[in-house]
Amino acid sequence: MTESREAALLEKVPHQLFIGGQWRDATGGRTLEVYDPATGASIKTIANASVEDAAAAMDAAADTQESWARTAPRVRGEILRRAFDLLQERADEFALLMTLEMGKPLAEARGEVGYGGEFLRWFSEEAVRIAGRYGSNPEGTGRMIVTQMPVGPSYLITPWNFPLAMATRKIAPALAAGCTAIVKPAELTPLTTLYFAKLLQEVGLPDGVLGVLTTSTSAAVSAPIIADPRLRKLSFTGSTPVGVSLLKQAADGVLRTSMELGGNAPFLVFEDADLDKAVEGALQAKFRNIGQACTAANRFIVHESVADEFARRVTERVAAMRVGRGTEEGVTIGPLINDTAVDKAVSLVQDAVQRGATVLTGGSRVAGAGSFYQPTVVTGVAAGSDILREEIFGPVLSIVTFTDEADAVAKANDTEYGLVGYVFTRDFARGQRLTETLQTGMMGLNVGVLSNAAAPFGGVKQSGIGREGGLEGIHEYLSTKYVLTPDPFA
Repeated sequence: MTESREAALLEKVPHQLFIGGQWRDATGGRTLEVYDPATGASIKTIANASVEDAAAAMDAAADTQESWARTAPRVRGEILRRAFDLLQERADEFALLMTLEMGKPLAEARGEVGYGGEFLRWFSEEAVRIAGRYGSNPEGTGRMIVTQMPVGPSYLITPWNFPLAMATRKIAPALAAGCTAIVKPAELTPLTTLYFAKLLQEVGLPDGVLGVLTTSTSAAVSAPIIADPRLRKLSFTGSTPVGVSLLKQAADGVLRTSMELGGNAPFLVFEDADLDKAVEGALQAKFRNIGQACTAANRFIVHESVADEFARRVTERVAAMRVGRGTEEGVTIGPLINDTAVDKAVSLVQDAVQRGATVLTGGSRVAGAGSFYQPTVVTGVAAGSDILREEIFGPVLSIVTFTDEADAVAKANDTEYGLVGYVFTRDFARGQRLTETLQTGMMGLNVGVLSNAAAPFGGVKQSGIGREGGLEGIHEYLSTKYVLTPDPFA
Protein backbone atom coordinates (compact mmCIF):
# COMPACT_ATOMS: atom_id res chain seq x y z
CA MET A 1 0.00 0.00 0.00
CA THR A 2 2.81 2.39 0.89
CA GLU A 3 4.63 1.77 -2.38
CA SER A 4 1.46 2.27 -4.41
CA ARG A 5 0.77 5.53 -2.54
CA GLU A 6 4.27 6.77 -3.29
CA ALA A 7 3.97 5.78 -6.96
CA ALA A 8 0.58 7.52 -7.26
CA LEU A 9 1.98 10.72 -5.78
CA LEU A 10 5.06 10.72 -8.02
CA GLU A 11 2.77 10.27 -11.02
CA LYS A 12 0.99 13.53 -10.09
CA VAL A 13 4.23 15.53 -10.08
CA PRO A 14 4.96 17.26 -13.41
CA HIS A 15 8.06 16.05 -15.22
CA GLN A 16 8.40 19.04 -17.56
CA LEU A 17 9.64 22.61 -17.36
CA PHE A 18 7.11 25.34 -16.50
CA ILE A 19 7.52 28.28 -18.88
CA GLY A 20 4.95 30.91 -19.84
CA GLY A 21 2.21 29.01 -18.03
CA GLN A 22 2.86 25.87 -20.09
CA TRP A 23 4.45 22.55 -19.19
CA ARG A 24 7.00 21.69 -21.86
CA ASP A 25 9.85 19.30 -22.50
CA ALA A 26 13.42 20.53 -22.40
CA THR A 27 15.06 21.49 -25.68
CA GLY A 28 16.44 18.38 -27.32
CA GLY A 29 14.51 16.15 -24.95
CA ARG A 30 17.21 16.36 -22.25
CA THR A 31 16.33 14.63 -18.97
CA LEU A 32 17.73 14.07 -15.50
CA GLU A 33 17.04 11.53 -12.77
CA VAL A 34 15.85 12.27 -9.24
CA TYR A 35 16.95 9.79 -6.58
CA ASP A 36 15.71 8.68 -3.17
CA PRO A 37 18.74 9.10 -0.84
CA ALA A 38 17.38 6.39 1.46
CA THR A 39 17.68 3.74 -1.25
CA GLY A 40 19.81 5.25 -4.00
CA ALA A 41 17.09 4.34 -6.50
CA SER A 42 15.76 6.69 -9.17
CA ILE A 43 12.21 7.81 -8.40
CA LYS A 44 11.41 10.05 -11.38
CA THR A 45 12.82 11.26 -14.69
CA ILE A 46 12.26 14.95 -15.38
CA ALA A 47 13.19 17.60 -17.93
CA ASN A 48 16.76 18.92 -17.92
CA ALA A 49 16.70 22.56 -19.00
CA SER A 50 19.17 24.00 -21.49
CA VAL A 51 20.37 27.53 -22.23
CA GLU A 52 17.60 27.79 -24.84
CA ASP A 53 15.00 26.96 -22.20
CA ALA A 54 16.48 29.60 -19.91
CA ALA A 55 16.05 32.20 -22.65
CA ALA A 56 12.41 31.20 -23.11
CA ALA A 57 11.79 31.49 -19.37
CA MET A 58 13.40 34.93 -19.28
CA ASP A 59 11.28 36.07 -22.22
CA ALA A 60 8.10 34.94 -20.46
CA ALA A 61 9.04 36.66 -17.19
CA ALA A 62 9.91 39.92 -18.96
CA ASP A 63 6.81 39.90 -21.14
CA THR A 64 4.52 39.37 -18.15
CA GLN A 65 6.19 41.80 -15.76
CA GLU A 66 4.18 44.91 -16.62
CA SER A 67 0.78 43.25 -16.40
CA TRP A 68 1.63 41.49 -13.13
CA ALA A 69 2.95 44.71 -11.59
CA ARG A 70 -0.34 46.41 -12.50
CA THR A 71 -2.38 43.61 -10.97
CA ALA A 72 -4.14 44.85 -7.84
CA PRO A 73 -2.28 44.00 -4.62
CA ARG A 74 -5.45 42.43 -3.27
CA VAL A 75 -5.60 40.08 -6.25
CA ARG A 76 -1.96 39.10 -5.82
CA GLY A 77 -2.54 38.53 -2.12
CA GLU A 78 -5.63 36.42 -2.66
CA ILE A 79 -3.77 34.14 -5.07
CA LEU A 80 -1.13 33.54 -2.40
CA ARG A 81 -3.82 32.96 0.20
CA ARG A 82 -5.55 30.39 -2.00
CA ALA A 83 -2.17 28.72 -2.46
CA PHE A 84 -1.78 28.58 1.32
CA ASP A 85 -5.21 26.99 1.74
CA LEU A 86 -4.65 24.39 -0.96
CA LEU A 87 -1.22 23.57 0.45
CA GLN A 88 -2.84 22.76 3.80
CA GLU A 89 -5.27 20.42 2.05
CA ARG A 90 -2.37 18.64 0.37
CA ALA A 91 0.00 18.75 3.34
CA ASP A 92 0.39 14.97 3.50
CA GLU A 93 1.27 14.78 -0.19
CA PHE A 94 3.89 17.51 0.01
CA ALA A 95 5.37 16.00 3.17
CA LEU A 96 5.71 12.58 1.59
CA LEU A 97 7.18 14.06 -1.58
CA MET A 98 9.89 15.86 0.40
CA THR A 99 10.70 12.69 2.32
CA LEU A 100 11.04 10.74 -0.92
CA GLU A 101 13.39 13.17 -2.66
CA MET A 102 15.30 14.59 0.30
CA GLY A 103 15.09 11.93 3.01
CA LYS A 104 13.89 13.83 6.06
CA PRO A 105 11.53 11.97 8.42
CA LEU A 106 7.83 12.47 7.66
CA ALA A 107 7.22 14.30 10.94
CA GLU A 108 9.82 16.90 9.99
CA ALA A 109 8.49 17.09 6.45
CA ARG A 110 5.03 17.87 7.83
CA GLY A 111 6.62 20.58 9.94
CA GLU A 112 8.18 22.07 6.82
CA VAL A 113 4.81 22.17 5.10
CA GLY A 114 3.54 24.24 8.01
CA TYR A 115 6.59 26.50 8.00
CA GLY A 116 6.70 26.90 4.23
CA GLY A 117 2.99 27.60 4.07
CA GLU A 118 3.35 30.47 6.52
CA PHE A 119 5.34 32.44 3.95
CA LEU A 120 2.37 32.24 1.61
CA ARG A 121 0.00 33.43 4.32
CA TRP A 122 2.35 36.15 5.60
CA PHE A 123 3.11 37.66 2.22
CA SER A 124 -0.51 37.37 1.07
CA GLU A 125 -1.14 39.86 3.88
CA GLU A 126 1.91 42.00 3.15
CA ALA A 127 0.92 42.42 -0.52
CA VAL A 128 -1.74 44.97 0.48
CA ARG A 129 0.50 46.76 2.99
CA ILE A 130 3.19 48.08 0.66
CA ALA A 131 3.35 51.63 1.93
CA GLY A 132 4.62 55.00 0.74
CA ARG A 133 4.49 58.51 2.16
CA TYR A 134 3.44 62.01 1.24
CA GLY A 135 4.38 65.31 2.83
CA SER A 136 5.86 68.75 2.53
CA ASN A 137 9.56 69.09 1.95
CA PRO A 138 11.46 70.88 4.74
CA GLU A 139 11.55 74.15 2.77
CA GLY A 140 7.79 74.13 2.23
CA THR A 141 8.23 74.67 -1.51
CA GLY A 142 6.86 71.36 -2.67
CA ARG A 143 5.35 68.01 -1.80
CA MET A 144 7.31 64.77 -1.63
CA ILE A 145 5.73 61.52 -2.79
CA VAL A 146 7.61 58.32 -1.96
CA THR A 147 6.35 55.06 -3.44
CA GLN A 148 7.52 51.46 -3.61
CA MET A 149 7.66 49.80 -7.04
CA PRO A 150 8.28 46.16 -8.00
CA VAL A 151 11.97 45.76 -8.74
CA GLY A 152 11.20 43.61 -11.79
CA PRO A 153 11.84 40.08 -13.09
CA SER A 154 13.60 37.99 -10.46
CA TYR A 155 15.73 34.85 -10.59
CA LEU A 156 15.39 32.63 -7.53
CA ILE A 157 17.87 29.81 -6.86
CA THR A 158 16.84 27.45 -4.07
CA PRO A 159 18.79 24.75 -2.17
CA TRP A 160 17.99 21.07 -1.70
CA ASN A 161 17.61 20.88 2.08
CA PHE A 162 14.19 22.57 2.50
CA PRO A 163 12.54 21.99 -0.88
CA LEU A 164 9.23 23.68 -0.04
CA ALA A 165 10.11 26.36 2.50
CA MET A 166 13.02 27.76 0.49
CA ALA A 167 10.75 28.02 -2.56
CA THR A 168 7.88 29.73 -0.75
CA ARG A 169 10.25 32.02 1.15
CA LYS A 170 11.42 33.48 -2.17
CA ILE A 171 8.41 33.06 -4.46
CA ALA A 172 5.82 34.51 -2.07
CA PRO A 173 7.46 37.94 -1.49
CA ALA A 174 8.40 38.27 -5.16
CA LEU A 175 4.84 37.67 -6.30
CA ALA A 176 3.36 39.79 -3.50
CA ALA A 177 5.58 42.71 -4.53
CA GLY A 178 4.47 42.46 -8.16
CA CYS A 179 7.58 40.78 -9.56
CA THR A 180 7.56 37.93 -12.04
CA ALA A 181 10.00 35.17 -11.17
CA ILE A 182 11.98 32.24 -12.50
CA VAL A 183 12.86 29.64 -9.89
CA LYS A 184 15.65 27.11 -10.32
CA PRO A 185 15.38 24.39 -7.68
CA ALA A 186 18.35 22.26 -6.71
CA GLU A 187 19.04 19.33 -9.02
CA LEU A 188 18.81 16.93 -6.07
CA THR A 189 15.30 17.94 -4.91
CA PRO A 190 13.32 19.53 -7.76
CA LEU A 191 10.05 17.61 -7.44
CA THR A 192 8.54 19.65 -4.60
CA THR A 193 9.00 22.88 -6.54
CA LEU A 194 7.41 21.37 -9.65
CA TYR A 195 4.43 20.19 -7.63
CA PHE A 196 4.15 23.60 -5.96
CA ALA A 197 4.19 25.36 -9.34
CA LYS A 198 1.31 23.10 -10.40
CA LEU A 199 -0.54 24.16 -7.23
CA LEU A 200 -0.01 27.85 -8.06
CA GLN A 201 -1.34 27.23 -11.54
CA GLU A 202 -4.45 25.60 -10.05
CA VAL A 203 -5.21 28.59 -7.79
CA GLY A 204 -5.14 31.00 -10.71
CA LEU A 205 -1.63 32.39 -11.03
CA PRO A 206 -1.55 34.06 -14.48
CA ASP A 207 0.57 32.51 -17.21
CA GLY A 208 4.14 33.77 -17.30
CA VAL A 209 4.29 35.08 -13.73
CA LEU A 210 6.35 32.09 -12.55
CA GLY A 211 8.73 29.84 -14.43
CA VAL A 212 10.48 26.70 -13.18
CA LEU A 213 13.74 25.45 -14.65
CA THR A 214 15.06 22.08 -13.49
CA THR A 215 18.57 21.33 -14.69
CA SER A 216 21.78 19.46 -14.03
CA THR A 217 23.84 22.28 -15.59
CA SER A 218 23.02 25.10 -13.20
CA ALA A 219 25.93 27.37 -14.00
CA ALA A 220 25.39 27.21 -17.75
CA VAL A 221 21.63 27.75 -17.50
CA SER A 222 21.91 30.54 -14.93
CA ALA A 223 24.60 32.57 -16.69
CA PRO A 224 22.48 33.96 -19.56
CA ILE A 225 19.58 34.76 -17.23
CA ILE A 226 21.83 36.72 -14.87
CA ALA A 227 23.46 38.50 -17.81
CA ASP A 228 20.10 39.48 -19.35
CA PRO A 229 19.51 43.25 -18.88
CA ARG A 230 15.81 42.61 -18.27
CA LEU A 231 16.55 40.72 -15.06
CA ARG A 232 16.54 43.01 -12.02
CA LYS A 233 16.83 40.73 -9.00
CA LEU A 234 18.84 37.66 -7.99
CA SER A 235 18.11 35.66 -4.85
CA PHE A 236 20.24 32.67 -3.87
CA THR A 237 20.40 30.28 -0.94
CA GLY A 238 23.40 27.95 -0.84
CA SER A 239 27.12 27.81 -0.20
CA THR A 240 29.28 30.90 0.22
CA PRO A 241 31.67 30.05 -2.68
CA VAL A 242 28.76 29.76 -5.12
CA GLY A 243 27.19 32.91 -3.68
CA VAL A 244 30.41 34.85 -4.22
CA SER A 245 30.55 33.68 -7.82
CA LEU A 246 26.94 34.77 -8.39
CA LEU A 247 27.59 38.16 -6.82
CA LYS A 248 30.41 38.72 -9.29
CA GLN A 249 28.09 37.85 -12.17
CA ALA A 250 25.34 40.08 -10.77
CA ALA A 251 27.69 43.03 -10.52
CA ASP A 252 27.79 43.55 -14.28
CA GLY A 253 24.04 44.20 -14.36
CA VAL A 254 24.00 46.00 -10.97
CA LEU A 255 21.31 43.55 -9.86
CA ARG A 256 19.53 43.70 -6.55
CA THR A 257 20.75 40.62 -4.67
CA SER A 258 19.75 38.57 -1.67
CA MET A 259 22.29 35.98 -0.54
CA GLU A 260 21.62 33.48 2.23
CA LEU A 261 24.91 31.63 2.44
CA GLY A 262 26.87 29.32 4.71
CA GLY A 263 26.84 29.13 8.47
CA ASN A 264 28.96 27.93 11.38
CA ALA A 265 26.54 28.48 14.23
CA PRO A 266 27.87 28.56 17.81
CA PHE A 267 25.72 27.10 20.60
CA LEU A 268 26.78 28.56 23.94
CA VAL A 269 25.89 26.86 27.22
CA PHE A 270 26.80 28.89 30.31
CA GLU A 271 27.35 27.55 33.80
CA ASP A 272 23.98 28.89 34.99
CA ALA A 273 21.98 27.43 32.10
CA ASP A 274 18.97 25.20 32.66
CA LEU A 275 20.60 22.02 31.37
CA ASP A 276 17.31 20.30 30.62
CA LYS A 277 16.35 23.17 28.30
CA ALA A 278 19.88 23.40 26.90
CA VAL A 279 19.92 19.71 25.98
CA GLU A 280 16.48 19.94 24.38
CA GLY A 281 17.55 23.04 22.49
CA ALA A 282 20.76 21.34 21.39
CA LEU A 283 18.87 18.40 19.92
CA GLN A 284 16.57 20.76 18.02
CA ALA A 285 19.34 23.04 16.81
CA LYS A 286 21.64 20.21 15.73
CA PHE A 287 19.51 17.29 14.52
CA ARG A 288 16.59 19.08 12.87
CA ASN A 289 16.63 18.11 9.21
CA ILE A 290 19.36 15.54 10.01
CA GLY A 291 21.73 18.43 10.70
CA GLN A 292 21.38 19.62 7.10
CA ALA A 293 20.38 23.21 7.79
CA CYS A 294 22.30 26.47 7.54
CA THR A 295 20.87 27.29 10.98
CA ALA A 296 22.14 24.01 12.48
CA ALA A 297 24.34 24.45 15.52
CA ASN A 298 27.85 23.62 14.38
CA ARG A 299 30.01 24.27 17.44
CA PHE A 300 28.80 23.53 20.97
CA ILE A 301 30.78 25.84 23.23
CA VAL A 302 30.06 24.75 26.80
CA HIS A 303 31.32 26.12 30.12
CA GLU A 304 33.94 23.80 31.57
CA SER A 305 31.99 23.32 34.82
CA VAL A 306 28.96 21.77 33.07
CA ALA A 307 30.55 20.32 29.93
CA ASP A 308 30.76 16.72 31.18
CA GLU A 309 27.16 16.67 32.39
CA PHE A 310 25.91 18.33 29.20
CA ALA A 311 27.80 15.78 27.10
CA ARG A 312 26.45 12.88 29.16
CA ARG A 313 22.83 14.00 28.80
CA VAL A 314 23.13 14.79 25.11
CA THR A 315 24.86 11.48 24.35
CA GLU A 316 22.14 9.52 26.12
CA ARG A 317 19.50 11.13 23.92
CA VAL A 318 21.49 10.90 20.68
CA ALA A 319 22.36 7.22 21.20
CA ALA A 320 18.62 6.46 21.37
CA MET A 321 17.84 8.06 18.00
CA ARG A 322 16.51 5.71 15.36
CA VAL A 323 18.11 5.80 11.90
CA GLY A 324 16.17 4.74 8.82
CA ARG A 325 14.08 5.72 5.83
CA GLY A 326 12.02 8.78 6.64
CA THR A 327 8.74 7.04 5.80
CA GLU A 328 9.24 4.47 8.58
CA GLU A 329 7.48 4.92 11.92
CA GLY A 330 9.67 6.24 14.72
CA VAL A 331 12.63 7.25 12.54
CA THR A 332 14.27 10.48 13.70
CA ILE A 333 17.41 10.40 11.55
CA GLY A 334 16.97 9.87 7.83
CA PRO A 335 19.69 9.66 5.19
CA LEU A 336 22.03 12.47 4.25
CA ILE A 337 21.39 13.87 0.81
CA ASN A 338 24.06 11.76 -0.93
CA ASP A 339 27.27 9.79 -0.40
CA THR A 340 29.37 12.94 -0.74
CA ALA A 341 27.69 14.34 2.37
CA VAL A 342 28.44 11.10 4.23
CA ASP A 343 32.08 11.24 3.14
CA LYS A 344 32.32 14.78 4.52
CA ALA A 345 30.94 13.73 7.92
CA VAL A 346 33.37 10.82 8.05
CA SER A 347 36.30 13.09 7.20
CA LEU A 348 35.40 15.77 9.75
CA VAL A 349 35.01 13.28 12.60
CA GLN A 350 38.20 11.43 11.69
CA ASP A 351 40.17 14.70 11.64
CA ALA A 352 38.80 15.64 15.08
CA VAL A 353 39.70 12.22 16.53
CA GLN A 354 43.20 12.39 15.08
CA ARG A 355 43.62 15.69 16.93
CA GLY A 356 42.56 14.16 20.25
CA ALA A 357 38.76 14.28 20.30
CA THR A 358 36.64 11.46 21.71
CA VAL A 359 33.58 9.97 20.02
CA LEU A 360 30.92 9.37 22.70
CA THR A 361 28.39 7.78 20.34
CA GLY A 362 28.09 7.15 16.61
CA GLY A 363 30.98 8.19 14.43
CA SER A 364 30.48 5.89 11.45
CA ARG A 365 28.58 5.56 8.20
CA VAL A 366 25.74 3.02 8.21
CA ALA A 367 26.36 -0.01 6.02
CA GLY A 368 23.93 -0.93 3.28
CA ALA A 369 21.88 1.00 0.74
CA GLY A 370 21.31 4.70 1.09
CA SER A 371 23.49 7.53 2.37
CA PHE A 372 23.16 7.11 6.12
CA TYR A 373 25.48 8.33 8.88
CA GLN A 374 25.08 7.59 12.58
CA PRO A 375 24.01 10.47 14.85
CA THR A 376 27.25 11.38 16.58
CA VAL A 377 28.59 13.23 19.62
CA VAL A 378 32.27 14.24 19.72
CA THR A 379 33.85 15.91 22.75
CA GLY A 380 37.26 17.34 23.54
CA VAL A 381 37.57 18.86 20.06
CA ALA A 382 40.89 20.66 19.69
CA ALA A 383 41.30 24.16 18.32
CA GLY A 384 42.10 24.10 14.62
CA SER A 385 40.03 20.97 13.93
CA ASP A 386 38.23 21.01 10.58
CA ILE A 387 34.93 20.35 12.32
CA LEU A 388 35.18 23.78 13.99
CA ARG A 389 35.96 25.61 10.74
CA GLU A 390 33.66 23.95 8.21
CA GLU A 391 29.88 23.70 8.08
CA ILE A 392 29.16 20.08 9.04
CA PHE A 393 25.74 19.66 7.38
CA GLY A 394 25.21 16.33 9.08
CA PRO A 395 24.13 14.76 12.41
CA VAL A 396 27.38 15.43 14.27
CA LEU A 397 27.45 17.36 17.57
CA SER A 398 30.94 18.61 18.50
CA ILE A 399 31.77 20.00 21.95
CA VAL A 400 34.48 22.39 23.10
CA THR A 401 34.76 24.17 26.45
CA PHE A 402 35.21 27.77 27.58
CA THR A 403 36.23 29.45 30.82
CA ASP A 404 34.34 32.76 30.96
CA GLU A 405 32.08 34.98 28.88
CA ALA A 406 34.92 36.70 27.05
CA ASP A 407 36.41 33.32 26.10
CA ALA A 408 32.99 32.09 24.90
CA VAL A 409 32.42 35.16 22.73
CA ALA A 410 35.92 34.97 21.24
CA LYS A 411 35.44 31.32 20.30
CA ALA A 412 31.94 31.94 18.95
CA ASN A 413 33.10 34.82 16.73
CA ASP A 414 36.20 32.96 15.49
CA THR A 415 34.69 32.25 12.06
CA GLU A 416 34.14 34.05 8.78
CA TYR A 417 30.43 33.19 9.04
CA GLY A 418 27.72 34.95 11.00
CA LEU A 419 24.26 33.54 10.34
CA VAL A 420 22.88 32.50 13.73
CA GLY A 421 23.99 31.84 17.27
CA TYR A 422 22.33 30.11 20.23
CA VAL A 423 22.76 31.07 23.88
CA PHE A 424 21.55 29.29 27.01
CA THR A 425 21.84 31.24 30.25
CA ARG A 426 19.58 32.34 33.10
CA ASP A 427 21.40 35.69 33.34
CA PHE A 428 19.22 38.20 31.50
CA ALA A 429 21.91 40.89 31.44
CA ARG A 430 24.36 38.42 29.90
CA GLY A 431 21.78 37.52 27.29
CA GLN A 432 21.40 41.21 26.45
CA ARG A 433 25.17 41.62 26.12
CA LEU A 434 25.45 38.63 23.82
CA THR A 435 22.81 40.01 21.46
CA GLU A 436 25.35 42.76 20.77
CA THR A 437 28.66 40.91 21.06
CA LEU A 438 27.86 37.82 18.97
CA GLN A 439 28.57 38.57 15.32
CA THR A 440 25.46 36.96 13.85
CA GLY A 441 22.37 38.13 12.02
CA MET A 442 20.09 36.09 14.30
CA MET A 443 20.25 34.71 17.83
CA GLY A 444 18.18 32.22 19.78
CA LEU A 445 18.17 33.01 23.51
CA ASN A 446 17.24 29.86 25.42
CA VAL A 447 15.56 28.42 22.31
CA GLY A 448 16.85 25.92 19.76
CA VAL A 449 14.64 26.82 16.79
CA LEU A 450 14.00 30.42 15.77
CA SER A 451 12.93 30.50 12.11
CA ASN A 452 9.56 32.16 11.54
CA ALA A 453 7.88 33.64 8.48
CA ALA A 454 7.21 36.87 10.41
CA ALA A 455 10.88 37.34 11.30
CA PRO A 456 13.77 38.60 9.13
CA PHE A 457 16.07 35.69 8.24
CA GLY A 458 19.67 36.39 7.24
CA GLY A 459 23.25 36.77 8.37
CA VAL A 460 26.33 38.97 8.45
CA LYS A 461 29.93 38.53 7.30
CA GLN A 462 30.20 35.69 4.76
CA SER A 463 26.79 34.32 5.69
CA GLY A 464 25.15 36.68 3.24
CA ILE A 465 23.33 39.91 2.56
CA GLY A 466 19.65 40.81 2.64
CA ARG A 467 16.78 39.34 4.63
CA GLU A 468 13.97 36.91 3.87
CA GLY A 469 10.68 36.84 5.74
CA GLY A 470 9.23 39.45 8.07
CA LEU A 471 8.45 43.04 7.22
CA GLU A 472 11.87 43.20 5.58
CA GLY A 473 11.29 40.32 3.19
CA ILE A 474 9.02 42.06 0.70
CA HIS A 475 11.30 45.10 0.49
CA GLU A 476 13.96 42.89 -1.10
CA TYR A 477 11.67 42.92 -4.17
CA LEU A 478 10.77 46.62 -4.12
CA SER A 479 12.57 49.75 -5.27
CA THR A 480 11.92 53.20 -3.83
CA LYS A 481 10.76 56.03 -6.10
CA TYR A 482 10.70 59.67 -5.01
CA VAL A 483 8.64 62.36 -6.78
CA LEU A 484 8.65 66.08 -6.00
CA THR A 485 5.63 68.20 -6.96
CA PRO A 486 5.22 71.98 -6.67
CA ASP A 487 3.59 73.52 -3.64
CA PRO A 488 -0.15 73.26 -4.46
CA PHE A 489 -0.85 76.48 -2.53
CA ALA A 490 1.76 78.61 -4.26
